[in-house]
Amino acid sequence: MSPMDYDAPIGDSVASSETGLLGKGELADGVGCHGGKVALQRAASAAGKSEILDRYAQDYPQGPHDQPQSMCPAFGSLRVGLRMKRTATILSGSACCVYGLTFTSHFYGARRSVGYVPFNSETLVTGKLFEDIRDAVYKIADPANYDAIVVTNLCVPTASGVPLQLLPKAINGVRIIGIDVPGFGIPTHAEAKDVLAGAMLNYARLEAESGPVAAPDKGRSERPSIALLGEMFPADPIGIAAMLEPLGLAAGPVVPTREWRELYAALDCAAVAAIHPFYRASIREFEAAGRPIVGSAPVGCDGTAAWLDAIGAICNVAQNKIDTAKNRFLPAISGALAAKPIKGRITLSGYEGSELLVARLLVESGADVRYVGTACPRTPWSEPDRAWLEERGVPVTYRASLEQDLAAMQEYKPDLAIGTTPVVQKAKAMAIPALYFTNLISARPLFGVMGAGSLAQVVNAAIASKSRFDAMTDFFDGVGTGYAAGIWEQQPVDRPEFKEKYKRALEIKAKQRAAAEEAV
Repeated sequence: MSPMDYDAPIGDSVASSETGLLGKGELADGVGCHGGKVALQRAASAAGKSEILDRYAQDYPQGPHDQPQSMCPAFGSLRVGLRMKRTATILSGSACCVYGLTFTSHFYGARRSVGYVPFNSETLVTGKLFEDIRDAVYKIADPANYDAIVVTNLCVPTASGVPLQLLPKAINGVRIIGIDVPGFGIPTHAEAKDVLAGAMLNYARLEAESGPVAAPDKGRSERPSIALLGEMFPADPIGIAAMLEPLGLAAGPVVPTREWRELYAALDCAAVAAIHPFYRASIREFEAAGRPIVGSAPVGCDGTAAWLDAIGAICNVAQNKIDTAKNRFLPAISGALAAKPIKGRITLSGYEGSELLVARLLVESGADVRYVGTACPRTPWSEPDRAWLEERGVPVTYRASLEQDLAAMQEYKPDLAIGTTPVVQKAKAMAIPALYFTNLISARPLFGVMGAGSLAQVVNAAIASKSRFDAMTDFFDGVGTGYAAGIWEQQPVDRPEFKEKYKRALEIKAKQRAAAEEAV
């Protein structure tokens, strides 16, 4: 892809309109969420979704667990769309799923509506649902309000083959982006962010290759830019920009972007920093545009030095400029780490994709990190981080399950457990201080000088709270747990025979279900 040609107004679309209708019988019979993962996958493949499911299987390989162990994956793609200016979102899925997902718009303060196209068995099976979606898109495609409309199939419409690819590519200059985000095809919400980001980059890349596109709001950078791939704390791009300045480079947009025209600016980069290394669909689009990819991130002293070397080499920056950047920032990072040491044994897990970077920062801060688990997959762009950690005796588990995270905590008895909600819950029940990764760790700068000491205060404060946990444990010693939890005039009597009876019944039912799925 050549340097970007900026001229066209933002509303112009070069993609052609493509329409189509489904006839009766071309959708799979109504398949509900209760059908199980295998049944849903088979139904989706039979309904014409095999190509997209095969691509998802390659981009987002499954882990040991057969369903997402975090929130619905569509949580991620929905969040990306809701954060973008002049972008509308329409969901197609079961009412209960849509109801739950609208929580995202409130939780993240999007202050905008989420469109919903309801369906029943008749509209699903006859193809009327697709027509209803198409009508809804035409109804809101107003270029005065929107640059793009994102339409998302959840599990049941995907399994039934609702063909969003047959929606027009643009209506009145408003881009139409149709994506499938089924829980049975995408393991984590973090990877669902990539599904939408990749689809938008693809659309924007084809626009740029076809003619002039809208220039960024703040104009085009005079220096070659580095696009930043993966959501990050707002201060981090500023810190990265400062580190790139001595190299004669600038920080480009963060992908997922906040508005459509930033996609063009992201594609118009000298290289891509895969800060979150699992964005495979997005990386595919950057590579199609001829942009090289750099893994890892400027985290801690070692990470920053290696990252500056890698960026400098791929952008043909003179060694003296790279050395200047190192001499300016590495002593300050080292000083910040030394000024705020972390002492204690830590286990760390999460599903955001930055777990390895956080672990590196903790290790350089002096922490004894015994386990790192990430729900995201292993990719070439996380190899520098994995190698650095394992050289220091820190094992990394990709596609870690909740069971593995809990087993690590049980084994190492850490001074602090950093993890997901169920990990934190279990840790506190064991009187182990714990921090929720997403809200308390991800919500801090990680890179450069600002990131060097950012974790120490919250981590050290949590470790220091151990005495409070011990005091509470002593205070509540003897209070019922499990079946006897709560306040009783007469303590309940356990009935293990009932539990065993229903356990056997569930096992028999599971075997029957597996046999039925195998026979299909």
